[in-house]
Amino acid sequence: MVDDYHGVQVPDPYRWLEQLDSPETHAWVLAEAQLTDSYLAKIPVRQALKARLTRLLDFEKYGMPFHENGIYFYTHNTGLQQQSILYSMRGLSGEPAVALDPNELSTNGSLAIVGHVVSRDGSRLAYGVSHGGSDWSDWHVRDLATGKDLPDVVRWTKYYHPLFSPDGQGLYYSAFPAPRAGEELRARDLGNAVYYHALGTPQSADRKLYERPEHPDWQFEPHLTRDGRWLVLTAGEGEVGDKGLENVYALDLTSTNAAPMALTEGFDAAYMFAGGDGGLLYFQTTLDAPRGRVIAIDPALPERSHWKEVVPQTEDAMDSASASVTLVDHQLIVRTLHDAHSKVSIYALDGRLLREVALPGPGTASGFGGAPEDPETFYAFTDFVTPASVYRLNLETGASSLYRAPKVAFDPSALESHQVFYPGKDGTRIPMSLVYMKGLKRDGKNPTLLYGYGGFGISILPHFDATRMVWLERGGVLAVANIRGGGEFGEQWHRQAIRSHKQICFDDFIAAAEWLITEHYTSTPRLAIEGGSNGGLLVGACLTQRPDLFGAVLAYVGVMDMLRFDQFGQGAGWEGDYGSPQNPEDFKALFAYSPYHNVRAGTRYPATLVVTGDHDTRVMPGHSFKFAAALQSAQAGPAPVLLRVRLSTGHGTGPTTSQVIEEKADAYAFLMENLGMAER
Repeated sequence: MVDDYHGVQVPDPYRWLEQLDSPETHAWVLAEAQLTDSYLAKIPVRQALKARLTRLLDFEKYGMPFHENGIYFYTHNTGLQQQSILYSMRGLSGEPAVALDPNELSTNGSLAIVGHVVSRDGSRLAYGVSHGGSDWSDWHVRDLATGKDLPDVVRWTKYYHPLFSPDGQGLYYSAFPAPRAGEELRARDLGNAVYYHALGTPQSADRKLYERPEHPDWQFEPHLTRDGRWLVLTAGEGEVGDKGLENVYALDLTSTNAAPMALTEGFDAAYMFAGGDGGLLYFQTTLDAPRGRVIAIDPALPERSHWKEVVPQTEDAMDSASASVTLVDHQLIVRTLHDAHSKVSIYALDGRLLREVALPGPGTASGFGGAPEDPETFYAFTDFVTPASVYRLNLETGASSLYRAPKVAFDPSALESHQVFYPGKDGTRIPMSLVYMKGLKRDGKNPTLLYGYGGFGISILPHFDATRMVWLERGGVLAVANIRGGGEFGEQWHRQAIRSHKQICFDDFIAAAEWLITEHYTSTPRLAIEGGSNGGLLVGACLTQRPDLFGAVLAYVGVMDMLRFDQFGQGAGWEGDYGSPQNPEDFKALFAYSPYHNVRAGTRYPATLVVTGDHDTRVMPGHSFKFAAALQSAQAGPAPVLLRVRLSTGHGTGPTTSQVIEEKADAYAFLMENLGMAER
């Protein structure tokens, strides 16, 4: 197979591996599984890693509480339960009762919960179910008084949670047309629309509220003001938020047959709905503010000349890839990033700064949800060495109190974590976090795992991962580089490394690896790199550009074929970051770094484990299949190149605890075997 791109002949010898259900592909995947299983089974430390991971993950885990009508809901896992259970209780000190136990949905964990939504009166629960880790989800409705599910099922949704109508009698939701049978993993995300489902009726009778058939790639995320009047739709070209550019529409639900009103069109900036209060709609936006600001729009006077700035842009950036502003207790809770750590400020609706929230230290604060009338909110705080603890914030007094804190099977005080700054190829100052056991010697011999992402304005912030301990306890160093393409310093940081400038994020990552070697933390034979999704592209590109620099590579669910990424699933929506292969200028940049197309025969590649999920609808498994096949064919050195296809998983780690243990044991065993850690 040879394709012509703007006069350039591009071979694609493994195109046949895109046919996921063909007998040839099945046979190839089976042979790869046998090869990988036989290799991993011979690594002596693998069983010890599984045992230690089991002990490390055996601690209580609490989710952040949320509430409706005085009924509080939270998730809880005793330690090794396959999935966390959702509980409900009347008041914070009430007796907990099981609202939903996902472990009862399937015996093998193949059905996973992807979200919960509760009706305003607290009597009904909508919960999303993913089959095998796929992005496709079905939403069911449970009567919490009886514990029984209603017959209603809303199907073919992705990415966006539904919303209960204020009376609890229906759901507003965003969905796609049903794909053809067998095409679920390959089908492009086209034809999204917003619907209303009346409980007790079939989905086929649902009322379509908004679509743009002339723009089949547009998607819509619904939001509902607390008073139930305005259905606010944020629209993106592809998944909402992927490009950081949205349109916004508002539908007045109190007006019969009212047409949706455009608040802003033209995809000129990011717009994320924060909430409605006093007749105004509040948005976090990058319009004329690359680090983010908050504006208020009056739907009665929607023209831009009437928009009001409430919270101006500051030196610290709001996260441009996710909502950083919530409206609770008639106040705006604004989260910004200071050198890749959380900072939380609270403003009055007139823009006055009321207070800063005192956090336990440098780290990551998340949550802060609630309604305009709620006097409290909850948030979680974590860093690289502290498991996520849940705090209750009294918004009347500004006081935080610890609500839940887990106890883990290791001593966090034995760890050291600090941030450094290193120069990129062009001299840019780039932050990187380092974590290791105290007493580390900088002798160039420490096994080091360098992680990065660098795309879509997504910020990589400190967070605790118990599975990392098996690496740290054995003398490993964890390095997390906040390279450009992310959102740690706002949209400018993001847009410095997109489209024709995408190479900058690879250069930043390579510079991080070189700095770790120069500063005697590690050396090439002891240095591994890791990344997933866009981070899989990152490590794939760095592997093909600098195979001499690394000792091992973990590439998870990566976008590896940059000339065909737009042909599958969500791919077309990524053109904001990557550009389009159909554009001649974009093609030149894409072809220059596409991991699959830059594998060179006769090269000595480092040990590489390519990982994908059999139900990954976001980055089609064919990306990993083709890249692994090309690497195996080209490998001129002795290091292994293996493919692991995770069963009943999608774009992320498997949803069950046992899957996490298996997958992490495989990955760390592979690293330890190939970085010579058996000697330590």
